[in-house]
This record gives sequence, structure tokens and C-alpha cells, in this order.
Amino acid sequence: MTLNAQYNTARPESLAIRIANSSRFAMYRMFEDAFPASEADVVLDVGATSDDKYASSNYFELLYPHKHRITAAGIDDASFLESRYPGLKFVHANALALPFEDRAFDYVHSSAVLEHVGNAANQQRMVAECVRVARKGIFLTTPNRWFPVEFHTQLPLLHWLPKPWFRSILRSLGQRELAREENLNLMTSAELRRAARGLEGWSFRIVHHRLLGFNSNLILIGTPSS
Repeated sequence: MTLNAQYNTARPESLAIRIANSSRFAMYRMFEDAFPASEADVVLDVGATSDDKYASSNYFELLYPHKHRITAAGIDDASFLESRYPGLKFVHANALALPFEDRAFDYVHSSAVLEHVGNAANQQRMVAECVRVARKGIFLTTPNRWFPVEFHTQLPLLHWLPKPWFRSILRSLGQRELAREENLNLMTSAELRRAARGLEGWSFRIVHHRLLGFNSNLILIGTPSS
């Protein structure tokens, strides 16, 4: 099964994508509640995508009011964003080794990237990199493993099995790319909390986006503690 740059096979008009679009727009509002937009601030968005067929593709760039204060970073080519939003800068970058100086940005935002960087050590490394380049705060979202439907595969409940079992089932269903840990490693609240552990000088909290009465997404919000 062929994946797009967003690790998804769903059609833009599908119910799953319509729900995902609504959720992402809601999480953007949560970002602005946590860190109100100011033209004085420079912001890094980690995970800009080349795939632009969903209404919520690169939603941060779409919704953030001060486009010229955004640096969008990603592993695939999203340089078209520079033409779409004059003043915005795109940088080809890996979330595990961001090519920026310490404290280069006021805020770092990232949507649905943590589950795609590999094992727990890599997830911890990504959080550390976002903290390293931020001055005022970070806002990182990832799907909640305990939500009943797994968004990327659109399969119910199977992702609640031990991770090796779930990956074995995905391989048997022909979803070999998503069966690889480096492409999909869903997180629980406890795993997200561990990913932020030991980062001195910062305080973290986890909030949730809810869908149909369930916590569908985990959001790690970090601010300097001193």
C-alpha cells in the first residue's frame, strides 16, 4: 500500500479526513490559547509537508496570522509555502537534528510528527531538539494510542495490542511501511511524559483533544520554568 507524505492513504473527501481536519483546526485554536499570536514572536513549525491535498495540510501556516514570522521545517520539499505565504521561510530539516541555533525561536509547534520519528529514544530526542531551539514554549501534538480508531490505518482497536503484534498484523494486511517502527510508533500519555523527562529548566503538561468522548490526541505543552 502506497503512503503519501503524511503517512496516510485516506482520500481527501473521506469521513476520516474530514474528522481529522476538524481536529487539527481545533488543536490550532488550543495552540493560540496557550501562546497567543504576536507579530513580535518568531515561530518554528516542525513537520511541514509536501502533500497538500487535505484541507488541513500545513494547517499551521494556513491559520497563523503572521506568516512572515514562520519558519516551516520538514524532511520533504514544502518550499511552495514560500510562494503561497510571502515572508515565510522553508528549511529542509530533520526533527532529530534541527539546523538552528539554541533559542532561535520564541515558539516551536509540531503536529503529528512525534509518532513518525522512530523509537522512544528518537521521540525523546525530538522533544529535546524542540526545547533547545525554543525560548518561550513548545506545542507538540501526537495521536493518542488509546483512541479506539488508529487514524493512519483507519483500523479499530488493533493498535491496542502489544506493538510487535500490531506491526505483525499490519504486515499481514499489506501495510508494510506503517508496520515499521521508524514510520509509526504511537504514544500514550505516559510515553509522551517520559519523552520530556529530564529536560532541565522546563516545565511540561499534557492536555488532550477529545473526539466522540475519547482523548484522540495528546498535546505536550512546555514552557521555561525559570
